[in-house]
Amino acid sequence: MTPTDPTTRRIPVRGLTLNIAESGPADGPPTLLLHGFPETWWAWRHQIGPLAAAGLRVVAPDQRGYGQSSRPEGIPAYHLDRLAEDVIGLADALGYDRFRLVGHDWGGLVAWWVASRYPDRVERVAILNAPHPDVFGAYARRHPSQVLRSFYVGLFQLPGLPEALLRAGDCAALRRALTRSSRPGAFSPHDLDLYAAAWRRPGAITAMLNWYRALRLPRDAATGPIRLPVLVLWGERDTALERGLAAESLRLCTDGAVRYFPAATHWLQHEEAQAVNEALIGFLTAGSAGLSAHTTSD
Repeated sequence: MTPTDPTTRRIPVRGLTLNIAESGPADGPPTLLLHGFPETWWAWRHQIGPLAAAGLRVVAPDQRGYGQSSRPEGIPAYHLDRLAEDVIGLADALGYDRFRLVGHDWGGLVAWWVASRYPDRVERVAILNAPHPDVFGAYARRHPSQVLRSFYVGLFQLPGLPEALLRAGDCAALRRALTRSSRPGAFSPHDLDLYAAAWRRPGAITAMLNWYRALRLPRDAATGPIRLPVLVLWGERDTALERGLAAESLRLCTDGAVRYFPAATHWLQHEEAQAVNEALIGFLTAGSAGLSAHTTSD
């Protein structure tokens, strides 16, 4: 075990119990990593060590409904506001007044929402292949090709059937979803087995699907532009989300930049770990200087 290998523990957070992996110096800048569907904190296995070695205090939770964290019942429990409150509650439980935030996929949507709703708590935010919640609907209406890519979101709204499909054959459909939408080798058999063990937990798949089902619940729009520094990292070969969503999301930021990875898919932190780590470390350990809104590609 190296000094930057994460340790895990479960902590109470606003009536829930969240399982967290943590690493890095106790006095390092607090940095929360939020995974997406259908992963757990293990989604950041390639990032935790390098970010911790760079001096950051890294905390990667299993978000509500996932892994060894609590799985509250009912669709409203997975409203985007509740998910953002978990992040603030986790920071409070750990004694962090302000923190850096990184999110991928659904974790990215939550990170966007936390940055929008709680700008006084977040120092800077990095987003990996996730649109701002306020831009997706309008973008999809203008781009029918995005609607086709998002067909599964409609399927997930059905009661019962998605659970049966995703549980069948030891979660074979979820395993295929990861391997077929990523570059070869992005997910090892060991990775898939770890995830499958999490998916098999009682109520886990329903809780994971309820994140999508809660999308239809009403919510207020963001209160204004995001003024804190934002870095968007985007794998261009994403089969579910179009490249244009990155630029649309950046329009809501006054101090942001996007970096595209032409050869990466939705799972860029697995496929381009070294480049992603370098980008995250450079951004997260930067001083108070802002970003000039710009676009780069590898």
